Amino acid sequence: MSTSYTYLTTEELAERIKYDCRTIRQSLKDTVLLEGLHYIKPFGRRKILFLWEEVEKTMLTSARNEESLAIPMANGGVCYV
Repeated sequence: MSTSYTYLTTEELAERIKYDCRTIRQSLKDTVLLEGLHYIKPFGRRKILFLWEEVEKTMLTSARNEESLAIPMANGGVCYV
């Protein structure tokens, strides 16, 4: 059984998740989005391709976890338990 992935450039991923490309490169890559799981560098090059299905799965999982462990604060913030 083979798995088929949708490969996205940083720009295409940014468009899908409504984040700035710089945020993806500077804040998410290698902290939330991990090489080998969420993105690859095909042929050992600089080009990065994100695996959409893995990114989406992580976004949905973390959203569910945050909702169940979060307490809304009066100032609009959230306290995570």
